[in-house]
Amino acid sequence: MSYNVSALSLTKRKTVLSAGLLCIALTLVVLFTSPTAFRSPVAVIVMALIGTAAVLLQLQLRSANQPSQSRPQLWLNLLGILFAIGALFPRALHVPPLMVQALVLGAVGSFAISSAMILHSFRKRAAKPE
Repeated sequence: MSYNVSALSLTKRKTVLSAGLLCIALTLVVLFTSPTAFRSPVAVIVMALIGTAAVLLQLQLRSANQPSQSRPQLWLNLLGILFAIGALFPRALHVPPLMVQALVLGAVGSFAISSAMILHSFRKRAAKPE
């Protein structure tokens, strides 16, 4: 029985440490970026990707102990990556300036929906009585 308690404690430590590292990453992005840079599509996408990385890391750490029934929607994440690439390289892909904002919104939206689906599955699993 003490083995299970220590395994649970180790998982919680990993979760807390990973959350702390992601908070540090967000803090560094905010501290070393000028306020005008947050109006650019790159900054918005970077912030969305850091948040998505946090959710995917949580999924990885949780599935180490429990069989995972929730998986991120691969097509949704791929769509977000395609939108992000289009927004990050508009000149090379010949994307009109007005379309860049739509691509940023699409990238952030798809990452947000994917993350919300994963977090919802965490809540459903935690709410089930054992």
